[in-house]
Order: sequence, then C-alpha cells, then structure tokens
Amino acid sequence: MTHPWFEGARTPRVLAHRGLVAAEDAAHGVVENSFAAVAGAHSAGAEYVESDCHVTSDGVVVLFHDDDLSRVTGDARLVSAITSTELGEQMADRGGLITLAQALETFPTLRFNLDVKAEAAAVPVGRLVAPHGERVLLTSFSDQRRRTALAAAEAAARGIRPATSAGSATIGRLLAALAVRSDRLVRRALDGVDALQIPERQGRLRVLTPRLISAAHRHGVEVHVWTVNEPDDMRRLVGAGVDGVVTDRADVALRTLA
Repeated sequence: MTHPWFEGARTPRVLAHRGLVAAEDAAHGVVENSFAAVAGAHSAGAEYVESDCHVTSDGVVVLFHDDDLSRVTGDARLVSAITSTELGEQMADRGGLITLAQALETFPTLRFNLDVKAEAAAVPVGRLVAPHGERVLLTSFSDQRRRTALAAAEAAARGIRPATSAGSATIGRLLAALAVRSDRLVRRALDGVDALQIPERQGRLRVLTPRLISAAHRHGVEVHVWTVNEPDDMRRLVGAGVDGVVTDRADVALRTLA
C-alpha cells in the first residue's frame, strides 16, 4: 500500500530543500532551515519541506543542518553544546529558530522529509513525529539512525508509521545488486524502503541510472534526486522518470514542473 506521505499531492514532487529563502529574504539575513524559510516554502505552494534534525544541549530538536553553528551564525560551538534559548537568540535576526515541534504544529498541511543528523536526535525525533506519521518521511545517511528514529515512532504507537528513504549503506547494497543483476538482492535492499533520495552522481560514480529507476519502480519505490536547482535539469530528470526533485528553488521548480 502507498504511504499517505505520497498520496493526494502533486507529482512530480517538489521538496523544498531546507525551506525556501528568496533572494530578497536572503538580503535581509534570512537563512536556511529557519522559521522564515519554512514559511517561505509554504507560501510558495510547496507541499513538501526537506529539513534536518539536531538536538540542543537542553534536549530540544531543532531544524538545523550542520553539526556546528559556524557557517550559519559564526559561532564555532556544536548545536549539541548550546541551549535552544541561546540558539534562538542567534537565529532571531536570521529568520528565527524553528523547532521540530513548532514545524509540525505551525504548518499542519506541510509534509516533512526529515534527515536525522545526530544519533542523539534519533529517538526524540521519532517520538515527536509519531502523531504525524502520515505526513512525515524519516531518513538519514546512517541507516542505523534512520531505523532508530522509526523504531521510536513505532514504539510511541500514536498513529501511522512514518515513511522512510534509504540510507547510504542501503543504497550501496542496491547499487551492488544492480551491478550483478540480481533482482532478489534488489528486493532485499529495498525491503521496508519507500523512496530513494540520491544525487545524480557521487564523485565519479553515477548513482542515478535508468536501471535504478526501473528497479525502484518495479518494487514500488520512488526516486527523488538532490539538489536540483536549474529548470533544464528538473525537466530532464523528470523526463528520465524520477518522481521528485529536492531543490533550493522550490518556487522555480513548482513553475517549471507544473
């Protein structure tokens, strides 16, 4: 059965990468993964927001990509070493801090694609999304973190299990299975996975191939490609059969793929 995260939404899917920061907003200091960025994606008509989860020193799950604050706020400290209050103060003139709880409550019509970035965040993320499983997809480069978050959501027993996309090890097993043309191994790699969210290439390795798209679709798994910002690339990838794009320019993608 298709997970509700995929149902009733426009296709191809446009996933707003860390929200949407328009040029005018960026000029006023708004940054990715801020309250304003999520609101910007929502206002542009995006149905999906891709974001990242870390946990602060006082146990609050926040939408933040990097392990530390240096790139976004100029503070060298780790997210895990700062309180949510301190982080909120640093984000106040950068679009505002948004916690995972706030995101889920403030934007009840958005569907979230959440990347668990830290081991300490996995269980609290799972517990927080448990009541919202029908509109959450959980992922991580680490399959262990992804599975820990899913298990925490299931243990909370408060609704539908979140959807999930494959971590790096699972994608590696899939590529190996495709290389030896073993559908049995492909099926095993994709077991329990709802989507593959991948780059076109990883260094010299071409990850996205017609064979991968075909195998994923044969087993009921969608393929989403990141990070795609040029309209020609969006059209080309959708023409090749991908089901969605993760993009910094959700506004452009929504117009291009309408």
